[in-house]
Amino acid sequence: MKKFFSMLLPASGLLLFVGGSAGRISAAEPGTTENRLPDWALGGFVRPAGANPVILPDSEVRFFCPMRKDSVGWMESDTFNPAATVMDGAICVLFRAEDNSATGIGKRTSRIGLARSRDGVRMRLEREPVLFPAEDAMKAYDWPGGCEDPRVAVTEDGTYVMLYTSWNRRIPRLSVATSRDLVTWTKHGPAFAKAYDGRFRDLKSKSGSIVTELDGGRLVIARVNGKYMMYWGERMINIATSDNLVDWTPELDANGNLKGVVFPREGYFDSALTECGPPAIVTDKGILLLYNGQNRLGEGRDKRYPARTYSAGQILFDAKEPGRVIGRLDVPFFRPVDDFEKSGQYRDGTVFIEGLVYFDSRWYLYYGCADSRVGVAVYDPAHPTPGDPVPSRPEL
Repeated sequence: MKKFFSMLLPASGLLLFVGGSAGRISAAEPGTTENRLPDWALGGFVRPAGANPVILPDSEVRFFCPMRKDSVGWMESDTFNPAATVMDGAICVLFRAEDNSATGIGKRTSRIGLARSRDGVRMRLEREPVLFPAEDAMKAYDWPGGCEDPRVAVTEDGTYVMLYTSWNRRIPRLSVATSRDLVTWTKHGPAFAKAYDGRFRDLKSKSGSIVTELDGGRLVIARVNGKYMMYWGERMINIATSDNLVDWTPELDANGNLKGVVFPREGYFDSALTECGPPAIVTDKGILLLYNGQNRLGEGRDKRYPARTYSAGQILFDAKEPGRVIGRLDVPFFRPVDDFEKSGQYRDGTVFIEGLVYFDSRWYLYYGCADSRVGVAVYDPAHPTPGDPVPSRPEL
């Protein structure tokens, strides 16, 4: 286990100044209280002033789609839900983009694009997507909905592993692809296709967070108890292990059912859903997982936050018993506060975290804004701050 928790300092103070401008809503704002994070948590994260969104739709960018057999505006409608990693001294963001082939969530075709940045904010985009529905062995899984919601981690030898959603508009499947350059990807199929004689090949699932560790300032894939491991799932968080990072075996309970380790909590911001975020991190406190929580509609929701809103939480697991929770935030460390996080394809408000990198002594968190834009927030351990302020009054 690599020692790096000196980089995860307890939060203190109210403001972080990025580029000379304050980047946080003050906890002194009427109707909010300070959100001081425990010493095992990462953050708080600050939105750089004037920088967001960092990736926007572009109707002028086109490519020849092998599925449509025509030129399409592959990032014309929405760009969101990004993964992130580091390669050749730059942050690389892999983001989901939707064309204009239909109206409504899940009805368009999604493809995954690539952007690079030397400062974490200003992006240089590739003109064509790097992962998309094609005439390949994944046609039955990727057509026509496409490739969605990537999470990316890298091995010590430089192999990038992407977990993404294959969406054929019938069953969303957690799938695996690998690359050496982030541009050319090899698709390996559904992550659980071989486990238990294919019992979970057609399981509905969308998210997987491979466990990583910070090694010499670089996040790389780690082993836990001798195996590669990931947290995965949405309605509950599960564990799966692998020997090769391609074929994954979900953990089962004594009755042969999926062994959930984290579930939604009534009355909290994650009352409806707990979906894994970026790759988890081994720390000297345990294994830290950042995740997305959705607030319930109706009874049982956290009334401090709008119904159906997506916010971000953190969970600490025991490193020796990675299914045992030893810490969990009761309020989100990151939640929709800016207009671009509340107005878009998902109007109830979304900050959907999927990308986290350590770069230039700072942590960069990349997230989807209302299913329509890509945003970034930064945690600088040299200038610790609280999490996003907690509303003190019920949301009407």
